[in-house]
Amino acid sequence: MSTTTAPAGAPASRKDKAKASDRAVAENRLGLKLVLPALVVMLFVTAFPMLQALWLSLSNYALTAPDDRSFVGAQNYVTALTDPLFWRTMLVTVAIMVVTVFFELVIGFVFALVMHRVIFARGIIRTSILIPYGIITVVSGFAWQFAFSGTNGFVNAWLPFVEDNFNWFGEQFPALVAICVSEIWKTTPFMSLLLLAGLAQVSEDMVEAAKVDGATWWQRLWRVILPNMRAAIMVAILFRALDAFRIFDNIFVMTNGAVNTESVSFLTYRQVIEQFQIGMGSALSVLLFLSVLIIAFGIVKLFRVDLAQARGEG
Repeated sequence: MSTTTAPAGAPASRKDKAKASDRAVAENRLGLKLVLPALVVMLFVTAFPMLQALWLSLSNYALTAPDDRSFVGAQNYVTALTDPLFWRTMLVTVAIMVVTVFFELVIGFVFALVMHRVIFARGIIRTSILIPYGIITVVSGFAWQFAFSGTNGFVNAWLPFVEDNFNWFGEQFPALVAICVSEIWKTTPFMSLLLLAGLAQVSEDMVEAAKVDGATWWQRLWRVILPNMRAAIMVAILFRALDAFRIFDNIFVMTNGAVNTESVSFLTYRQVIEQFQIGMGSALSVLLFLSVLIIAFGIVKLFRVDLAQARGEG
């Protein structure tokens, strides 16, 4: 009597694929059941404001003249998209998003490695790293505004290549640097938390096997650790990019939009709250929402993460 065994590199049988597929379907159904109550509540709370904002964006409506409200169609969108101010604020917003997410990813990964590898005083180290994330954004914004002050701040004294009375908020570039530093300091712990969860999913056996094969630390990092963290990295970048693109608090506190530091969110705030232009402000909010959707779609397509494989089903 003889037995046959499938070769090591042979693809999974139909039965195994069917089991994996059944498991994925069951998990998807369970996830849908768990998410459905929260989804219904969120739709109930947000659907009406979103639809109302869309409707208001199609009208010429200002609180200073509520009786002169009229339907103008896509005119508000045409006005916004042809206005250099909108594209300038869009450029500032994208620049803040790219710079902050890049540095948060690098620094957050270093913090994640420290929290993952440290043996002694692990709780104290993790708590210390996460302290900035627990501080309210407005409070941290005021703190960094004081730190970058040309008269009372300590940043100028710590940087030898900067004059003692240098005004960080007098020009666009240094003001954006101060805003980005405040944003990076505040939200890097959040990035490190997500990356730490990804590091925990990397198999230590794979890392040790690469080490035995003579791979250097950099080779293990680039060929073993980071590829197996792709899903976690995508989630971290996705969350932070969308949050950074909607930045408002730090700009409001530190510069109030002066020296061309307005973001799209801040421009929307000024149109609605300061100038009472409900129609134009609603159009800007819709454009902001569409921009967020485009960014999310681009990040997901860029990483091309197979979530089933990331869960161990592939």
